[in-house]
Amino acid sequence: MTHLPTFNRSLLHPRYWPTWLGIGLLYVLVLLPYPVIYRLGTGLGRFSMRFLKRRVHIAQRNLELCFPEMSAAERDERVRQNFESVGMGLFETGMAWFWPEWRVRHWFTVTGEEHIAQAKANKQGVLLVGLHFLTLELGARIFGIYNPGVGVYRPHDNKLMDWIQTWGRTRSNKTMLDRKDLKGMIRSLKQGDIIWYAPDHDYGPRASVFAPLFAVPDAATTTGTYLLARMAKPAIIPFVPRRLPGGKGYELVILPEVEDMPLESELAAATRMNQVVEEAIMLAPDQYMWLHRRFKTRPAGQPSLY
Repeated sequence: MTHLPTFNRSLLHPRYWPTWLGIGLLYVLVLLPYPVIYRLGTGLGRFSMRFLKRRVHIAQRNLELCFPEMSAAERDERVRQNFESVGMGLFETGMAWFWPEWRVRHWFTVTGEEHIAQAKANKQGVLLVGLHFLTLELGARIFGIYNPGVGVYRPHDNKLMDWIQTWGRTRSNKTMLDRKDLKGMIRSLKQGDIIWYAPDHDYGPRASVFAPLFAVPDAATTTGTYLLARMAKPAIIPFVPRRLPGGKGYELVILPEVEDMPLESELAAATRMNQVVEEAIMLAPDQYMWLHRRFKTRPAGQPSLY
């Protein structure tokens, strides 16, 4: 069972003052006009490449593994664009948490709402496949404005950040569930809720199988999709929040239901889900979280890819 953090006086302890200062600065910065935020965010992202050398290397390596046909020059350009998105992701988190609803709506268009409406008409819960795009916080906020749902998250080690991120994420959504709370997810889906679910990261060898992802034949992939699909029988619907070029705002793309999810085995379900992940990533490849070590877990006896 998930117990969400609440505000208490201990969060005012001096050890949290640097975090409060950072939150306050982010709040002030996102009061700026969006075109200014866009220039600040992309500039910060490019500047951060000088100091985040290890993350730059991880992003380059992930692109090399996934797209071996991509030239070195193309990879370098994609990494540069990706780090612009890293900088924007920081500001977009503040926008998601602190902007009023009218301002979020002003910068977003939404397509594909009919897919959610159809699932509701069928009285199904929705397993909303939301990948680790750098726009994910803002995407979850706008989706919740139109269709409030339940987020799945990993509790933050910093208790103040754990509280503030939960507060921010539930501004337009119902509640949050710990990613380990499988029973809570199944219960919510059976009640017809929308569960935001991210099957695209490497969560370690437990509860994972090795399935193809892009050009990598053995990516550790969660078996959670198989369990949730079998036990709750939800509509599986991916969505992609993507930033438009030139500071023109955002588009939330809700994709059609995945109706052909195989449930004969964990591997079959993981393989199909990775195909869904690939299709979604390619809608905004420069905005995906390539700096995560997606392929850190290897089959027994296989060397590290990093």
